[in-house]
Amino acid sequence: MKEKKIPLRSCVITREKFPKKELLRVVRTPEGEVKLDLTGKMNGHGAYIKKDKDVIEKAMKNKALDKYLETTISEDVYQEMINSLEV
Repeated sequence: MKEKKIPLRSCVITREKFPKKELLRVVRTPEGEVKLDLTGKMNGHGAYIKKDKDVIEKAMKNKALDKYLETTISEDVYQEMINSLEV
């Protein structure tokens, strides 16, 4: 039986490739809102970030996600990402 291919995505901060399940997806919706996409199927422009508190804090400090999604990301979205790691 053929082995199922696991889709890999790149973290926009570390540039490392990981399976989708090991990354958080942040989406800029067509309405311009920025949301954390836990389903991986939300409509809009998405960016993947490693599930690591240090990486999320680095993204917050150097505004890398802001540049990638071409919008301003509020503290609440970063806090939601950190909270999702603790669950």
